[in-house]
Amino acid sequence: MKAVVMAGGEGTRLRPLTINRPKPMVSLVDRPVIQHIIELLKIHGITDIIITVQYLANAIQDYYGDGSAYGVNITYSLEEMPLGTAGSVKHAEHLLDEPFLVISGDALTDFNLSKIIDHHFTTKSQATITLYRVDNPLDYGVVIIDEDGNVRQFLEKPSWGEVFSDTVNTGVYVLDPSVLAYIERGKPSDWSKDIFPHMIERGDRIQGFVTSGYWTDVGTIEEYMRACGDYLGGKVNLPRLGHNIGGDVWVDGDAEIAPDAQLHGPIYLGHGAKIKAGVIIHGPSVIRDYTIIDTRANIDRSIIWRNSYVGERAELRGAIVLRQSNIRQRAMLFEGVVIGDGVQIGAGAVIQPNVKIWPSKEVDEGATVSSSIIWGSQGRRVLFGRYGVTGLVNIEITPELCAKLGAAFGATLTRGSTVTINRDAHYTPRMLKRALVAGLPSAGINVCDLQNVPIPVARYYTRAINASGGIHVRLSPYDNRVVEVKFFDERGLDIVSTVERKIENTFFREDFRRAYLDEIGRIRYGDAIASTYTSAFLKALRPDALEMIGRSFHLVIDYANTSASMVLSPMLRRYRVDSVELNVNPDEQMVFQTTAQFEAAVQRLTQITPVVGASMGVRLDSGGEKIFLVDDKGVRLHPLRALAAVTAMAMQAHGGGTVAVPVTAPRAFEKIAERYGGRILRTRATMGALMQTASQQPDLLMLGDGTGGYIFPAFYPITDGMFAIVKLMELLTLTEARLSAVLAELPPYYMAQSRVPCRWESKGKVMRILNEQYAERRAEQVDGMKIDLGNEWVLILPDPDGPFFHVIAEGYNEEQARVLVEKYTGLVTSLQ
Repeated sequence: MKAVVMAGGEGTRLRPLTINRPKPMVSLVDRPVIQHIIELLKIHGITDIIITVQYLANAIQDYYGDGSAYGVNITYSLEEMPLGTAGSVKHAEHLLDEPFLVISGDALTDFNLSKIIDHHFTTKSQATITLYRVDNPLDYGVVIIDEDGNVRQFLEKPSWGEVFSDTVNTGVYVLDPSVLAYIERGKPSDWSKDIFPHMIERGDRIQGFVTSGYWTDVGTIEEYMRACGDYLGGKVNLPRLGHNIGGDVWVDGDAEIAPDAQLHGPIYLGHGAKIKAGVIIHGPSVIRDYTIIDTRANIDRSIIWRNSYVGERAELRGAIVLRQSNIRQRAMLFEGVVIGDGVQIGAGAVIQPNVKIWPSKEVDEGATVSSSIIWGSQGRRVLFGRYGVTGLVNIEITPELCAKLGAAFGATLTRGSTVTINRDAHYTPRMLKRALVAGLPSAGINVCDLQNVPIPVARYYTRAINASGGIHVRLSPYDNRVVEVKFFDERGLDIVSTVERKIENTFFREDFRRAYLDEIGRIRYGDAIASTYTSAFLKALRPDALEMIGRSFHLVIDYANTSASMVLSPMLRRYRVDSVELNVNPDEQMVFQTTAQFEAAVQRLTQITPVVGASMGVRLDSGGEKIFLVDDKGVRLHPLRALAAVTAMAMQAHGGGTVAVPVTAPRAFEKIAERYGGRILRTRATMGALMQTASQQPDLLMLGDGTGGYIFPAFYPITDGMFAIVKLMELLTLTEARLSAVLAELPPYYMAQSRVPCRWESKGKVMRILNEQYAERRAEQVDGMKIDLGNEWVLILPDPDGPFFHVIAEGYNEEQARVLVEKYTGLVTSLQ
């Protein structure tokens, strides 16, 4: 059998390790990563190897040649551009005329390939995917199989809400050549994203083989360090170079060790390595060929590549030093430090944790380096959460970070593009916005400054001027110590997770694009922002309804001292709406309000609304995105009940239609739809998912998240509290109904929920067991795990930002809902 070893990866997340070499050629203890794969293939009798190469291809070709020096026969398939995991194999199709093995050249594994191959032939499947169970499945393709091993579902790099198993795709496949017919030659394509899902849809047989052994994708600095430690610790069943001289110290060839040196394994010393007097080394550590560790240096859990020098009394703790680097005497390198090829670190210099120094740089004697020597420091592992990039003002989210964040976002866009930028009225977002503005032009991006407008206006204006994206900076409505940075795409919608990852990768590898003098972006202010938005806003409403609203509607509206009053109030006056306006003037001190302040404002709204005979009372949130309702009798509405009422009115006014609500909403919505001949579409429980659905299905009547957010695609697929207010006025006018009467006719529902702590590493396991145990009762899988119990249901939803699950249930009555939540809360706890 032939093997195709995929070795075209650039390895951007491993920089600076991969600046001068392709990812498969990164040294992992005693040899390049790809050579561990070659050794594994030889163990299982596979010596006819095709290596697909692209990035720095000559580094692999020059090193291995035809493979004869390593006991194998190597043929190369050179790609002119990256073709993806499937496209690269298609490129080598002329070399494949029988079943073959595909394996990544940048992973470390000791899988029993013979068993995998035997399983493929025994089951006579077209493709066999090797599966493995991991603690954190977010960065992998999650796969679910039936009891016969057939692959039934496949999801590439899910969010926590989408995780349904901890069984992941390892990228090790046995394939029949017939599968290559599904791949278009010369076009980038991926096995897990494109080909396997297509085969499943066609009904082709794909087997999933769950195997044991060791496997890790050497994709990040952290994973690289862990893989080296596991290999040194004997967790990987592969041949090792050298011999064990005792104390779990492995020496290859002629290494020199001083008699008084203290070596505490596991340690690997390459050929020609010199360990001088008084040196102390604690494993897991790697000292590659011809590297010198001088007198009384202290090496702790560090990796030093070949031909490097570590001076007297230097100290390395959890650091990586690449080839031909010079660490002078008394220098100190701490956790997470990576020193590139050919770097000079002066005597007594201190390199603080997580600093990366790119190749051929020089650090002065006695210097203290606290940020990476390229374009900045790395402070976080993950940037994006549920609400964008969030953190404590001036502690986690600093002007320095924002400047880099702007440059990272700009680097993902075409040079010369325009990005809108907006903020709320508070002074901290103003400071951070200006730092973001500085970062964007440095990447050749023009900035259109909207200053301070409601978020829906910023979203719409981004699309209206054909900008490539947008940024909004605001104080968190939940904590005034926290700031949120939200990113929009060219449509003004929240950016998707793939774009978030691109920004994160650019940010963390610190490889920002720098525009030359005449390419630096320009900064300007937006023109006619409010009128651009207002014009489209009014065109999306029925003219006859607008006239009726002006004649008969009475409204109490609380603007919460935000900029929404500058946009909506003129429109209400234009159509002579009888409105009582509260908290109209924007006030930066009122951007954030405590729970007590919010409750007091809503209570005041409930008192004023019936006294003045208003049709309803409404309060906007600080961003102008959400609304909180009070009916004509002064009753405060729970946001989910308000969504049910608006759904009923929308379907009544339009004679049916489709409304989208999250999977967390009760089945009362289906009863409402049945009453009016409409339909309910269930979506993931995030506003970002609702906006994406609205953009893809513009014929939807409405979408709502059950927390006060509404989308009306007839206007624009964004959460817009201002449009929702006027649209609700329109619906009440057209149906000639009072809001209290609509609420009285809603079907009852009984909900309960709780939050269950769960370690991050146990989330995937919990979801896998739940999917296995409740396969027959599993409702349509939209978000999390929904268990159908007839007229009742339970949703178990992993939280994307924290180490816990949400358990949500609907029961016959309040007591039954609480019982269900308690039962399944206990179940989730027991499965960890």
